[in-house]
Amino acid sequence: MTADKLQLLLVEDDLDLATAVIEYLELEDILCDHSANGLAGLHLIQQNHYDAIILDLNLPKMNGLQVCESIRAEGIDVPVLMLTARDTLDDKLTGFANGTDDYLVKPFAMEELIVRIKVLARRRSGQVQRLAVANLVVDIQKKQAFRNNIELKLSPTALKILTVLMRASPNPVSREKLMQTVWGDDQPDSNSLKVHIFNLRKHIDAEHEHKLLHTISGYGFAIKGSEQ
Repeated sequence: MTADKLQLLLVEDDLDLATAVIEYLELEDILCDHSANGLAGLHLIQQNHYDAIILDLNLPKMNGLQVCESIRAEGIDVPVLMLTARDTLDDKLTGFANGTDDYLVKPFAMEELIVRIKVLARRRSGQVQRLAVANLVVDIQKKQAFRNNIELKLSPTALKILTVLMRASPNPVSREKLMQTVWGDDQPDSNSLKVHIFNLRKHIDAEHEHKLLHTISGYGFAIKGSEQ
């Protein structure tokens, strides 16, 4: 995948609409994979890193709500834009409850699709309550972290750092972005981050052969599994 271009996945069984969307995205210099059914779309999401997903509600094999619920249960926090012919409040609330980030009602203008998807792609989804990389898990709601189902006794700051790295995984996070995200404008000196990373690495990796917390020389840090 190309690092400087948005990479999307479109899961849509209407092939005429899918072709039109993909062609319009290409004009905007946006890359887009396509799947025509929910189950195949789920497999692509599990195997690849996307900046955002465009997901039809009514799909064969697995509908859009089921796909969204499945990826959220796995801790995948890619933003999801749901395409639907339904424009009722109840339908939208059901979608949000299953992990959808935004809705677009058919028929829609391509310009609006582009604007919404670019906004979504700038952030990871806030719908995820559980993040997982290999056997490392963060439960955001309960503010707990586990490796191999054993709870890690982390300080609140260490847990914040880990959560930022897990949300970005497998991509690295720069030291500057980590400092800004965790401490905001009231930042300690850079040695504080070094100490927290040292302690975090000790809790995460010390007892395990496969290391998950990596230092990216001259840049920052990343949480990566063996397959990433």
